[in-house]
Order: sequence, then C-alpha cells, then structure tokens
Amino acid sequence: MTATATASGAKRTFAVRAGEASGDRIRLSVYDMLIGTVYTPRVFFYRETLDGEALRASLGRTLRKFPILAGRMKRDPDGGLSVLCDDSGVRFVEAYASVPMPDYGPRHTAKKGLERHLSHAMPFWVVDRDTPLFTVKLTHMRGGGSVLGLTMNHAVADGASYMSFVESWAREHRGLDYPEPSHDRGVIDALAESALGDTSIGGAHLTVMERGRKAAFFGRILRGSLGSVTTVTTRFTAAELAAIKATAMADLAGTEQWVSTNDALTAHLWKVLGALHDRPDTSETRLGLIADFRSFVGTAVPDDYWGNAVTNTRPRMTAAELRSRPLGEVAAAVRAAHAENTEHRIREEVAFLRAERDAGRFKRVMTTMALDSFDGTIAINNWSKLPFYSIDFGQGAPFWYDFTSMVVPWTVHIAPTPADQDGARDVHMALPRAQVRALEEPAWVGRFHPYADCGEVFPLAFMNAKAKR
Repeated sequence: MTATATASGAKRTFAVRAGEASGDRIRLSVYDMLIGTVYTPRVFFYRETLDGEALRASLGRTLRKFPILAGRMKRDPDGGLSVLCDDSGVRFVEAYASVPMPDYGPRHTAKKGLERHLSHAMPFWVVDRDTPLFTVKLTHMRGGGSVLGLTMNHAVADGASYMSFVESWAREHRGLDYPEPSHDRGVIDALAESALGDTSIGGAHLTVMERGRKAAFFGRILRGSLGSVTTVTTRFTAAELAAIKATAMADLAGTEQWVSTNDALTAHLWKVLGALHDRPDTSETRLGLIADFRSFVGTAVPDDYWGNAVTNTRPRMTAAELRSRPLGEVAAAVRAAHAENTEHRIREEVAFLRAERDAGRFKRVMTTMALDSFDGTIAINNWSKLPFYSIDFGQGAPFWYDFTSMVVPWTVHIAPTPADQDGARDVHMALPRAQVRALEEPAWVGRFHPYADCGEVFPLAFMNAKAKR
C-alpha cells in the first residue's frame, strides 16, 4: 500500500493505492452503463474512535483484490465505458470535528448535514478525468467516536457489490479471510447469447427516450435536490413485522400461498403510500421492485460477481384495488412479481440492452420504473439483508447507518437494524413536500403502524426534524 498526503486546516487528504497496477482495462457491462456515473453514499457511525492510519493500510491491501476501485474511467472508441486499472488511487480524507457524536437513530436520523461527512466526486467529471471512483472521509468527533463516510461510483458496483467490498475491507483490517471477487464483465454480455428472436422483447421494463424527455426528467430530479422532496424515516420492530406477516398469512389461509416477512412489509408500505398518494380509483398504481438477479440465472453469473446485476419488476393495480384488497392478496402480488425474474427474462433484457448499445442509442435508455417515479410508481429497494451493521474494523460495529436524502420522490429503502434490534427494519421514504405536510397529522403514524403495540410505535422522523414547508 502507498499513501500520499496533503494537509488543510483540520483535515488531511491522502491518495491510497494498492502499490501495484495490472494495467487491465475492464469494459463496463450494459447494466453498469445503464446506472450512469452517479455516486452513492454510505455513512457509518461508531462509538469508538477508528485508527485512520491502520484503515488506510488495510484499504490499500484490499484494493489489490478490487483494482477497479483504484482505477480511472475511460471512454471506449465505440462510445462504451471502461475502467483502466492503473492504481491511480482512492481519495481518503481524515478530519476532526469540534462537536461530539450525536445520538443518532430512527428517531433522530443523520440526514441533515450528512454531506459534511462525505468526500464528494463530481459525477459529470469522471470519464477521461483523474477522478477517483471511491472516496473515504473519516471524521473523528470531539470526545470520541468516528464517522466513516464512503462514496462509490454506481457504474462499477450495485448495492450488494458495494457492501461486499466494505465487508471485505473490514475483514482484511481484522486479518480475516474473504472471497476473491470476480470482475469478469463478460458474463453479463454472454447472457444475451441464448436469447432468440426480436431483441425488443426484453425491453418491457426499459424505455428509449427522446432527448427532450430525458432532459425534463433530470430537471425534475434537480428540483428534488433543491428541496421539493423530503426523506421520512420510521422503524418497524421485530414484533410488528411478525404481526404484519401473520395478518398477511391469515388472509391467504386455504390458498396454499406463502409470503415472506419482506413481502408482507412491502405490501403494507404499498397500501399506506398508495393511500397517501390518493390517486383516483381507476388510475393505475405501480410498485417498482428492485432485485439482484445473480440468483435468477444459475451459474451463468457467479455469486461473487462484482458489478451491477440489478433489474426490476412492476406489479400494478388500480388505486381502488390497492385500497380494497386485503394485505395478504397484495403481498401475494408482490411475491408473484419477484417470481417474474427468471433466467429467460434476464437474458432477453440483456439482449435488448446490447442491441441498443450497438445501435448507438444507449444514452437514451432508462428504466421505466425510474421514469415513472414522478407519476404512478412507488419504487422499493430492499436492503434488509445487506451487512450495514457488520462492518467492524476492530472497534465494534456501527451504532447507526445512514445515507443522504433521496431526490427522486416515491422511492423507498428498507434497511436492516443493529443486531440488538432482533431483525427490525428501518424504512426511508422520499416524498414530495405536499405529502410530507400531510404526514404531520398524528393519524398517519397510526396508519404506518397499525400492527404495533402502543409502547412500540416509532414516530415518523423527518429529515429536518419537521416536515419542510
């Protein structure tokens, strides 16, 4: 590992390198390119103080198995993207705060002011630039404790791969073994080889947009970043989740259908957020279900594949159906939608994406789920199995995990909770300001938590302590 440093006030900036460069040029897959060059933040809060020098040393060693993160993004002659594994390095900032560690949690999230714990890179200043694909900011709080803020370029990894790297880094730091990741992007393109016939069949969940429509979409996202969208957080306890699932299963008695706890929670959120959305009875409401497809394609994509391997399905109902159907029926619809993610469908989707790339139209391809996020789609990303609370660098696991406020409305993230919460879930919901104002009414807490005992009900925590006006 090598690290060079520059100092500025109460912080120092390092370039952390593996100390070796393969020179490989890894061509990004169609799923990598579909995501774009945005960065995704993850912030972990520790009661104990982390050792910055030791973290830089273990990070450098870990980069030897993840050389793509220390590389730089390049444009290919055909318009595609690759990462040159030249060991240009990861930016690592170590800073010192003048305030003590707040007692963050589901009642007091860290979203307000979270940006100060991140070292940002410009997503539009990445290709053919000396811009790191991964950054770290370690902030030591007055009186003890540390905040570890990470950003990773989404074009190189999805959520599961992101956390696989962070978990590998933590294990390397503690001297433990961890799996060797596979960086072979060719396995994604190869999925299309058995797809037959019209490649447009695989585009059911994708849209080739006109340029003006894409510009309008990003304009709406910009308005969301300027405050038209607010993130609301609440926690569902383990007992509450058990009651939600029991209710769903009781609704399905005699049908021989089964739903998981996550199916039931997703159905409950769809119903409550659908009521909040308050669309006309005959209007269509859609649920965007984001899913990792590694397990759907057998051995075609290895379990240790490191990159983007995410698709989505979109079950739909009219607003009247969503309001009237019992929880179990809605949960069964959620489970049936997940079952649509077959190997055959994924292969057709890859064939469609490859055809659009080869035709030079790839920059105009978007998921229909994302495009409809301002209209009738509620998108749910379930992170509850990701190891957010297992990232131990020798001083214990984090007591809180958070990420910056979301800017796309009607987007929901289901996250795990610390081990002492016995399988509870934290739910983060990005909502337009008009709906957030409605949530200030006390009755809405009861609508989110009708299955909780009175003493277990968690409030709705707004990004700025109260709904934005």
